[in-house]
Amino acid sequence: MSAGSAARLQGPAEPIPLTVLTGFLGAGKTSLLNRLVRDPALAGTAVIINEFGEIGLDHLLVKSISDNMVLLQSGCLCCTLRGDLITALEGLLRDLDNGRIEFRRVILETTGLADPAPVLQTAMAHPYLVLRYRLDGVITVVDAVNGDATLDAHMESAKQVAVADRIVLAKTDLLDTPERRQAKDELLARLHALNPAATLLDVAAGEATAEQLLGCGLFDPERKIPDVKRWLAAEAYADAAHAHHHEHHHDPNRHDERIRAFTFATATPIPAATFEMFIDLVRSLHGSKLLRLKGIVKLAESPAEPLVIHGVQHVMHPPVRLQAWPDADQRTRIVLITRDLEPEAVTRLFDAFLNRSTIDRPDRAALLDNPLVPFGGADR
Repeated sequence: MSAGSAARLQGPAEPIPLTVLTGFLGAGKTSLLNRLVRDPALAGTAVIINEFGEIGLDHLLVKSISDNMVLLQSGCLCCTLRGDLITALEGLLRDLDNGRIEFRRVILETTGLADPAPVLQTAMAHPYLVLRYRLDGVITVVDAVNGDATLDAHMESAKQVAVADRIVLAKTDLLDTPERRQAKDELLARLHALNPAATLLDVAAGEATAEQLLGCGLFDPERKIPDVKRWLAAEAYADAAHAHHHEHHHDPNRHDERIRAFTFATATPIPAATFEMFIDLVRSLHGSKLLRLKGIVKLAESPAEPLVIHGVQHVMHPPVRLQAWPDADQRTRIVLITRDLEPEAVTRLFDAFLNRSTIDRPDRAALLDNPLVPFGGADR
């Protein structure tokens, strides 16, 4: 009997980390995957490749995977192949449980045309898969030469960057002129504005290693404890929102202004029913605009045991209750990455559910414009 089989007889198996590798066409995903699967740290990794087209070719470039590789063809994971993805993930589990293969991690490489949100939904919503897999993170590869033009032309590319936990910059070794190097600096600034919390790694500089790319989910794979501060990175979003407010500009040729990342928090414990109604209303009103939602929640019924939430569009992953707060910050903190949705649409709703009174816009305007208020009202 294998060690894995013996462990499974002793109790429920620990969820298997699932990493999504994405990036637009030609960005360099397969090259990065080739590097990763040769890394000794990735021994025991199963790889699923989604290739757009009738004939699979990319799998010929992936090394040292043998029977642990599943090739998905004839479609795209974000539309026709979600059923095939479920079948592939279930098939890997079946082979694992029957002792036919051994693996400790799964990497899913999407086609460059994929909208990452439905791919994440598939892994987060299936009632069996959520018990056996946990989303470790999203890695997005960006072409340093063509990345700026790709972000301009394709919303999918901007969404891939916005939801990433790690952003990998490929082909920087091809930036051989001062103009191209200047363009790279501008691209880096743009990527940071789109996703202020993601770690940026340069392939040519040797930074895109398994150690740097993996283990970016809620739980530290070595210590098996929640690292909420790193996972939420709420301060990075807050700083970016402040900069966006003071340096706002609009370029009609870019998708960037349509994507916003923001955070809100409260120290007030929230009744579970109230929070559930808030989340349900946000999903029903704005679900199609929610690229990603992450948070830790202080419930009134159990304030010492915070609830971790994670969602993509209309789909919420089953919440995880922690036995204790992982750090001294015991506030509810929620991070949202949205498209075509202003932060006030959510934060005002949150305030309403918490019964925090705010002055609505017409009343505020009337007060400021009223010459009879103290100090003479607004300057005229």
